[in-house]
Amino acid sequence: MKKAGFIALIGEPNAGKSTLLNQMVGAKVSIVTHKVQTTRARIRGVAIEGESQLVFVDTPGVFKPRRRLDRAMVAAAWSGAADADIIVLLIEAHRGLSEGVKAIIEQLKATIRDRPVILAINKIDRVKSEFLLNLTQKMNEQFSFEHTFMISAEHGHGVTDLRKSLAAKVPIHPWLYPEDQIADLPLRMIAAEMTREKLTLRLHQELPYQLTVETDSWEERKDGSARIEQVIYVVRDGHKGIVLGNKGETIKAISKAARQELETFLGRKVHLFCQIKVREKWLEDAQRYSEMGLNFKDGNT
Repeated sequence: MKKAGFIALIGEPNAGKSTLLNQMVGAKVSIVTHKVQTTRARIRGVAIEGESQLVFVDTPGVFKPRRRLDRAMVAAAWSGAADADIIVLLIEAHRGLSEGVKAIIEQLKATIRDRPVILAINKIDRVKSEFLLNLTQKMNEQFSFEHTFMISAEHGHGVTDLRKSLAAKVPIHPWLYPEDQIADLPLRMIAAEMTREKLTLRLHQELPYQLTVETDSWEERKDGSARIEQVIYVVRDGHKGIVLGNKGETIKAISKAARQELETFLGRKVHLFCQIKVREKWLEDAQRYSEMGLNFKDGNT
């Protein structure tokens, strides 16, 4: 009998939600970097476990918002949790019961009453076993989790057990997506996110959070390859030089890395062309939020 359900992954920024999503799906569908707050939209990855189809929602990290984009991202995270059949709270083992995790638990107590919440303690390779046992006890004193799993999303430890447990819990329901579909993001957005990841990894300080990438055109060529044109939008003219780098070296390296990953993902040749434009007000542009799957109004103070 077919089963299907939505599983929301929530937690603080950099807790490993995107890494876990990619492990569950078996392919890279979400940005993974060492920088916090890189996931902006609610990204759905699709995995099959036996007769169950698991639709994972990788939500933006829950943090104290400062800007409109921050507020819209946090609202998207809680909206994803509210819409899910099951919620997985992911925490970092070495950070333990932080103030941020406490705030998330309080919000869970206030808003989530009728759905199972599972605790996944991630990055277990960074702490000793006795610390893990103590942390597990502390966490379950704070909230009545249905189950607790100890995992390493990066290395895949414990991920299979978690996926099987989730598969057993999702409701009886026809599958929501075709069997071979691993994400519900359009290819144009996946391509843009891959380039944004390379920008985030290469650049530093605040600039990665003040730029966005859009796929401007996608042409399927007769030889089976794809010609993709993208625009990198920055908020100030001075940022163009940072993205370009000396003699264009930075943008060339970013484009090459994004193209190689796209070719691996698509399994075919890709011709990627990136240009940089200034759009000063994109952080206040409702259309940009819509394209990221965020609600512009949620960013209001």
